[in-house]
Amino acid sequence: MNAKISIITLLILTVGMGLAVTGCANSPVIGYEHISNLAQAALAGISKDELTIDSIPGLIPLAESAASSIPMPNASGTNVKKNSKAEIDASNIQDGYVMVKYLDKTTKALRVIVKGPSGAAYTYVLGAEGAYEVFPLSDGNGTYQIGVYENVEGNKYSTAHSATVDVKLKDEFAPFLRPNQYVNYRNDSETVKKAGELTKDSKTLMDKITAIYIYVVKNITYDKELAATVQSGYLPNVDTVLKKGKGICFDYAAVMAAMLRSQNIPTKLVIGYTGTVYHAWISTYSVETGWVDNVIYFDGTTWILMDPTFASSGNQSKEVMQYIGNGSNYTTKYLY
Repeated sequence: MNAKISIITLLILTVGMGLAVTGCANSPVIGYEHISNLAQAALAGISKDELTIDSIPGLIPLAESAASSIPMPNASGTNVKKNSKAEIDASNIQDGYVMVKYLDKTTKALRVIVKGPSGAAYTYVLGAEGAYEVFPLSDGNGTYQIGVYENVEGNKYSTAHSATVDVKLKDEFAPFLRPNQYVNYRNDSETVKKAGELTKDSKTLMDKITAIYIYVVKNITYDKELAATVQSGYLPNVDTVLKKGKGICFDYAAVMAAMLRSQNIPTKLVIGYTGTVYHAWISTYSVETGWVDNVIYFDGTTWILMDPTFASSGNQSKEVMQYIGNGSNYTTKYLY
């Protein structure tokens, strides 16, 4: 392996998630947040209190990031699919998202299903407040079916509105550079401000990723109480998680993705499986290698993965590191 080409450091946040993306299962690995990077720090026994950019051996910077304005979704109204109950704004599908809102007054549960060209169906909860919500078109170029559904009884839903859109993205990164329902932030979000503070002196992309990583490890802890009581349909509020300094699996992923995207770093929030249990992790993009979903840190000799929760509270267990370091334990299902 050519070291000049291969000495690249990438970050992936792997976050243990419970069934249906709610809480976290109780096992040695599942039920904790997993961040993949800086494994040398863990293997070298560097504690979270001692962890700094300078304390991490072998960091190799990626290509520099040209962060400027933060791209935000917009319901510009130039391509709207509407009926008496719901509205689908497809004005900016080239940027990787649609915006949907429910118009009729209702107390019924609402759902949005986005089905892309691969055939994968993404199901979301839709609020009944009459406000737009953002849903990513993360299945690439092709034809998407967007459906809005209202609960009839039990688990039965009827179609309130539907539309078909043909998508040609500006580029493959478009769906992973903006807020959406799962990674929800604004220009004035405290999470965005914090990311700016953390990266203001960064010279390279890796400096930015590392600064954000260190902050997460040092300042956010796993919320076991919330994990035990969280309900299906839970969505992270990244500013609340930041303020509380703790959260469940989904929260870790959303905060990290929001911070990275606000710095114009393409970031996927990935939902899939670790073993047979639902799980989530974050993948970032390298110009040199493209998307890397599992193997993260290269110190010139070996590729290793790492887990931030275990790094901060599990004393870097060798068994845990070995489990996380095995990329075959992770299977991708959905991208947000």
